[in-house]
Amino acid sequence: MTETIDFYFEFASPYGYLASLEVDDLAAKYGRSVNWRPFMLGAIFKVTNSAPMMTIPIKGDYMYRDVARCAKLMGVPLTKPEVAPMNSLAAMRVFYWLLDQDTGKAVSFAKAIYHAYWGVGRDMSPVDAVLAVVSDLGVDPLAARVATQDAAVKEQLKRETQLAIDRGAFGSPFIFVDDEGYWGHDRMHHIEHHLRHGGI
Repeated sequence: MTETIDFYFEFASPYGYLASLEVDDLAAKYGRSVNWRPFMLGAIFKVTNSAPMMTIPIKGDYMYRDVARCAKLMGVPLTKPEVAPMNSLAAMRVFYWLLDQDTGKAVSFAKAIYHAYWGVGRDMSPVDAVLAVVSDLGVDPLAARVATQDAAVKEQLKRETQLAIDRGAFGSPFIFVDDEGYWGHDRMHHIEHHLRHGGI
């Protein structure tokens, strides 16, 4: 058993957004910490021959209705983004760049990106939109811009994505507790059962 919960997520995922609002508190309740790890869901879709739910007829309409219900029940903001799905590459690269310096700041950045995109509805694909969030956190936006094109940062994101695939992650959120995988925000109660009683 490990004290760390691995939280794999994609910024374009509304269910990842909902999980991001609960996962830290749930982990802390049972003395665990959370290892936040964004990954490229587009790469996963190539492996699974799938596509973002919001782009699929019928499923997309249902998804927006479903996440609105979830957000209302949770009492959290949700605004349909002006552009969907967002291109998360810049945000993910900045996350890993920050992670190498300050884990807490990287997580705060991830939460801020999620809030801006799913809470407020702003398109967070452009680098300038990501840099505005960085600046609000007191991070040098010029250095962050350079990081989005840094070869080592790009490679780190690729490695993390491949690790997620190798572990069996195929959607967002995908959460590992003691190497047991749970897919979806609707599995948070299963995760709590695992934390309380152990895996099945």
